[in-house]
Amino acid sequence: MHIHRLEKIWLGFGVAMLAVFLVVIGISGFAMGMNPPSGHAHTIDPQQVDVTPPFDKPGIRQVGDKEYEAVITSFAFGFDPNEMEIPAGSTVHFIITSKDVVHGYQIVGTNVNMMAVPGEVNHLSYTFDKPGEYLILCNEYCGIAHEMMKAKIVVS
Repeated sequence: MHIHRLEKIWLGFGVAMLAVFLVVIGISGFAMGMNPPSGHAHTIDPQQVDVTPPFDKPGIRQVGDKEYEAVITSFAFGFDPNEMEIPAGSTVHFIITSKDVVHGYQIVGTNVNMMAVPGEVNHLSYTFDKPGEYLILCNEYCGIAHEMMKAKIVVS
């Protein structure tokens, strides 16, 4: 089989660009230390969620002036707590994990969107400036009654 000279040039150019791309990724990933965060990983035994602090007492509690900590567990078709109430202008520090399968934790109308993975603990903070009811949905398919999995935050 005969390959035309221009085809050989373009094939060489494509292979060279692939090699350059892989070298750049390799250098940035290894030499510059750009790796996923592993030192900050917070894990727990998913079979022991109900007896592991702070998940043994899920709920919302005040930790400062207009500052709250929400400890949340997700389980088959529900969140605990199912409803939370905070004053407007408050910052909530969410701490969430799952007891069984992967769940999503999305607060509609905000940029809060986390995954609740069994054995892993996720952290996120958000300030609720506007009063109202905020719907919380599971946005990861978790089983047959997934569409019924919801909760709410009331900001007054």
